[in-house]
Amino acid sequence: MPLLISLVDLIFLLYALAIIVRTWLPRFGISPYHPVMDFLIRITEPLLAPLRRHIPPIGMWDVTPMAAIIILLVVEQIVKLVLRMLAAF
Repeated sequence: MPLLISLVDLIFLLYALAIIVRTWLPRFGISPYHPVMDFLIRITEPLLAPLRRHIPPIGMWDVTPMAAIIILLVVEQIVKLVLRMLAAF
């Protein structure tokens, strides 16, 4: 079970990092058509797009990546709690 919990940690960490990198690469002039950006957009958009419908930008800032990371942290803790509870049985 510790291996499975570590795997869950890794998956959630990599997804959060993908969101962060997707947010910062355009500030360095990376085009959305660059293969890396295209990949990051494709894997993060399923989470960010629904959030954007409910969370308006604050001024010129899109805060949905921060909200997405907070949601990921909460979901990660819930998944790990459930795994620990299942391991106790």
